[in-house]
Amino acid sequence: MARRLLVVEYQDGAERARSETAITGATPAERAKDVSRLGVDVLVCGAISRPLERLLVAEGVDVIPQTCGDVNEVLAAFQAGQLNRPAFVMPGCGRRRQMRWRQGSRRLDARWRGL
Repeated sequence: MARRLLVVEYQDGAERARSETAITGATPAERAKDVSRLGVDVLVCGAISRPLERLLVAEGVDVIPQTCGDVNEVLAAFQAGQLNRPAFVMPGCGRRRQMRWRQGSRRLDARWRGL
């Protein structure tokens, strides 16, 4: 999991705020708690280990794994409910893990190279 996260907050379907923040936890469990404390409802990420994904889900964070693309395009696809399009699936990932997320989520984390 990345050490820095881009956190995007939505209200009434519109982006309200965007900020980068550091995740300082040394262990996967501490990192999952860090993300939860930020109030993140949904984590959109590229590669993530299944154990970390389970820890995040246990903390109440929905995880959309194996996602790639331009940050703004991914955010727009998330808002439109179109992250299942092949253009956003990481290369080599023929099938995405089960996607579970709340439609009314207010906060979203997007993680890509370069952040």
